[in-house]
Formats: sequence, structure tokens, C-alpha cells
Amino acid sequence: MPLIPVKTPKVIKSIFPNYVWNIDTTEKVIYLTFDDGPTPQITNWILNILNQYNAKATFFCIGANVEKYPDVFQGILNENHRVGNHTQHHIKGWKTKNKAYIKNVEKAQKVFELNVLNSELRIQNLFRPPYGKITFKQGKTLMALGYKIIMWDVLSFDWDKSITQERCFNNVTSKAKPGSIVVFHDSVKASKHMMHTLPKVLEHFSKKGYSFKALEF
Repeated sequence: MPLIPVKTPKVIKSIFPNYVWNIDTTEKVIYLTFDDGPTPQITNWILNILNQYNAKATFFCIGANVEKYPDVFQGILNENHRVGNHTQHHIKGWKTKNKAYIKNVEKAQKVFELNVLNSELRIQNLFRPPYGKITFKQGKTLMALGYKIIMWDVLSFDWDKSITQERCFNNVTSKAKPGSIVVFHDSVKASKHMMHTLPKVLEHFSKKGYSFKALEF
């Protein structure tokens, strides 16, 4: 198991209070998020499962993938889910100069806007840094440009092949609470664990009276 915690510690949240780690609510709501798509078959499979539970989610998309699979991207929006920016090329903030990083984010945002076929659909300025790695300056610049930086409360670790599928499920069910932002991935790498875990998570929390909403600001 990696050193990254499943549940984001309060001390980390306090160091970066301007980032969104969870939604402050007592309502039984969980905010599912999916990073690294859109990916044919996988993203569409997720949309189908979410629909079965009347669940909404937020997809943090890579701009280059949107260019490759615009129909899948449009399908996310058509189902009334939300999309967020995950950079154009899934770059690491800690290894990228500020100007180049911001340019990569803005490139992805333009790709999103060009691929919205329905003018009534609104693209929010939501951003999640790949790997969760972003410098203070990058974050400050993006917030000044109007972006909400969305982090997470719970990591499923669906991409981690060193853990079992049951561990992936337990990561979410043991740590998520009202207002949690949970990270899954609609990528090939994470698909095996994610496809096992997501339906079980939806069923588990639905039975407890939870609903699943997209992020709205």
C-alpha cells in the first residue's frame, strides 16, 4: 500500500484551505469523481451504472482524451454529470514551470468548450491536478483565473494493482461520510478494480440512504 493515505488528513486540508477537499454538509450525499478519461467502453460503462442508481458524478477529463473521444465527452454532459479540467496532457505540477502548467490547463479548457455541442450545457471552471501535485504558485494563479481546485477526501486506490478489489471497496466504505469527495478513475489501468468496486459502493451507500451528486459551485 502506498504512503498516500486513503483519507486526507485534517492537517493537509488546513495547510491548503482554499482547495476543496470535501463538501461541508450533514446531508447523506457523496460526491463521486472520475479522473483521466474519457475512455471508450470504460466511461460509458460508468455512465450506465450511475444511471441505474440515479447517481450524478464529476469527471475530471484530460484534454487530449476529449479530442480523441468527443462523443464520450458529450455523453457525460448529456447525462447531466459535470466535467472538470485535469490538464491537457496529465502533467505533474511539481515538475512543470508555472507558465507551461497554466498554458496546459487553459488548452484543455478550450478543448472542452469546443466540444460542447449543446449551448445550454455549462462548463464549470473545476480543476484537479494530476497526481494531486500542484505548486503554491500554480494553485494561486489558477484560482486568480477563476478555477476551483478540487482535491479529495477519500481515495479508492482503484489504480493500485498491489491491493485487492475488496481492499479497494473497503477504502471507500470505511472512510466516506456525508460530503466526501471520492476519487475513482475511468482509465484502462484502474478499470478492473473500479468496475468491481463502483457497483458495490453505489449499492452499499444507497441502502444507507445516501444519494450521489455532481459538484456544483
